[in-house]
Amino acid sequence: MLVVDNGSTDETPERLAELDWINVLTLPQNVGFVRGNNAGIDAANPNSDIVLLNNDLELTQHDWLPRLRACAHATEDIGIAGCRLILKDGRLAHAGTYIPLDTMWGQQIGGREKDIGQYTRDREVEGIVFACAYLKRETLTAIGGLALDFQSYFEDTDYCLRAKQAGFKTMLCGGVTLVHDEHGSTKGDAAGLMRIFQGSRKVFADKWRGTLEAGFRHEVLWQSIMNFPTGYAMSCQEMLNAVNELGVKAIYRYVYGPKTVFPKREPEGFDDYRLNVYASREVPRKPDVGVVYAQGDVFYRNRGRYKIGYTMLEVDGFPTEWVRQANRMDEIWVPSEFNKAGFLESGLERPIHVMPLGVNPDYFHPGITGYRNPMGEYVFLSVFEWGERKEPWLLLRAFNDVFSADEPVRLVCKVVNRDRKVSLKREIARLRLRSSGGRISYLFNQELPRYQLGSLYRSADCFVSASRGEGWNMPLMEAMACGLPSIATDWGAHRAFVHEDIAYPLHIRGTIPAIAKCPYYSPYSWADPDPEHLRHLLREVYENRDQAHLRGQAAAQEMAEKWTWEATGRKIVERLAAIG
Repeated sequence: MLVVDNGSTDETPERLAELDWINVLTLPQNVGFVRGNNAGIDAANPNSDIVLLNNDLELTQHDWLPRLRACAHATEDIGIAGCRLILKDGRLAHAGTYIPLDTMWGQQIGGREKDIGQYTRDREVEGIVFACAYLKRETLTAIGGLALDFQSYFEDTDYCLRAKQAGFKTMLCGGVTLVHDEHGSTKGDAAGLMRIFQGSRKVFADKWRGTLEAGFRHEVLWQSIMNFPTGYAMSCQEMLNAVNELGVKAIYRYVYGPKTVFPKREPEGFDDYRLNVYASREVPRKPDVGVVYAQGDVFYRNRGRYKIGYTMLEVDGFPTEWVRQANRMDEIWVPSEFNKAGFLESGLERPIHVMPLGVNPDYFHPGITGYRNPMGEYVFLSVFEWGERKEPWLLLRAFNDVFSADEPVRLVCKVVNRDRKVSLKREIARLRLRSSGGRISYLFNQELPRYQLGSLYRSADCFVSASRGEGWNMPLMEAMACGLPSIATDWGAHRAFVHEDIAYPLHIRGTIPAIAKCPYYSPYSWADPDPEHLRHLLREVYENRDQAHLRGQAAAQEMAEKWTWEATGRKIVERLAAIG
């Protein structure tokens, strides 16, 4: 180990002299972060790899170095490896970095989120914070040390981009987590830090703007919804991030608002910095390609020269008005073959492509922290909006009938109710559930930070989705990605990713007219789930937990391999390339 004493004027030299197991390189004055690191690199063994470590790191993981080395040497084209960094209060500080072209303001992935085990896989990133950086000797030989353009800040991303130009990847080693007490050597000098930061920011922008701009191969105006707690909004966020990573310059605009079917204005400001960037981009006078990702009755708001309508529905057909507007698009996207068939049978005449949705494997995987039932009960979980389509009374009655109150099992229902005329307590009371039957707990209208939903799934043992129809079913896919054995109605869009090897398909007795308050479903049909088979599956999973666990693990593996947002993004990019 080589310690660089960067011109210390306190007791540091004396304390270092007490440690006989380190080598010390003493610099006569503080030459800054970049030159200090370069001095250490130059003084190290010229044949060895180099690990740069800040003096404000706590090495809390005993095997951190072997794991970091293994990540860096996993393939020859890896040149740099960093790790997860957490703050002293336990929050995640860093799981990789990115710098948007639009603002040139570096961001740390996952920064300030509660650490629940997100980002624990090894993955390629644009950059890492050099508080901990494994630099392979081949990389150092090819591009040398840190660039002297910078005193501090941006030198790490600059190095990663230089490495990329030389053919080397930067990896984030998810299996290593260290504690970072940020800015330990300059704490308290906020004004000085900002001066250094802004100076380096300008240098970085002048140096890399052209290269980053050239990384965008396509541009698209994406009109949708992002800042509401809906499936469209959550999936919109994920898709925009996915295509951004793949070289698509996405410009976001809210598609609803006054004089539309959803007249509410969208709140400004997003928790994810990238979303603010997409929303702040200027819209060309006539965008080449426009995508409206929303209900089909707002396709008319598409502003692109080449118009794409992207939608879904939970029944076996589409409303006449949706089809009319869809036939004025250049092409239509839907997430499933189920919706493709429904659109064509309803009179669609335009080309139609299947563009599946996905799951984020960094937030939904079996290693996410869960909170086990303190009473040791086996927990079934269901997440739904109260209404005819989700048919919650089917599940509540089945569970209450199948189990008894003295069995160590519980159903937890996370319920959303947006209809002020509906009292959930009265609705549940009308079901006359037996007090001696299976025990049920409810979470009414409780919104969780989206990144923490994986903890909800991992706090359960089995997921149940016994609805009549789904346009995709993101909660089901997320639960499966977290490794939960899942019971799901064997009808609808989610059959694209649900099958008997990895889940428990729930039989249906056929289809029935879709009668509901929602005006879009008539005159079409949806499923009639079989209550007896639901009872059978609930008991089967409970009595055969080891087998169910294996099925859940197989589901997690398949979701991570086939159904990620990255895979969705690649399909979108392929289609944009074909459009030209």
